[in-house]
Amino acid sequence: MSSPVFHTTRRIEFADTDMAGIVHFANFFRFMEIAEVEFLRSRGISVMMAWEGQKISFPRVSASCDFIKPAHFEDVLDVAVSINRIGRKSVTYALEFSKEGQLVARGQVSSVCCRVDSRTLESIEIPPSLRAKLESTE
Repeated sequence: MSSPVFHTTRRIEFADTDMAGIVHFANFFRFMEIAEVEFLRSRGISVMMAWEGQKISFPRVSASCDFIKPAHFEDVLDVAVSINRIGRKSVTYALEFSKEGQLVARGQVSSVCCRVDSRTLESIEIPPSLRAKLESTE
């Protein structure tokens, strides 16, 4: 599926870097989660919310990231988020991090739509009205 690309930025903080002065690889996973949440917020939804009378969440079931170039303290990265695929129950996002037009990292995150009941999760089909928000081109 080709979806419109959502853009946000991330300034690299000192705490994001390792002893070599570059972003520690694990932080890109946090950056991907933050960008996913901002993308959903831009569409009026969230990774955890009440929807049509039930509590819904989108826990991540898969995440990967390829590192192309290092990013350093105070770099400002452009983060591009798009939906790679919407299945019956899951959404897969594609994320690209770039600095001044140069690709820094590329990642992918998959989340599953779940009904949250007390302390249990049950995967469910993405409700049609929620799917419409995800597929929105605005």
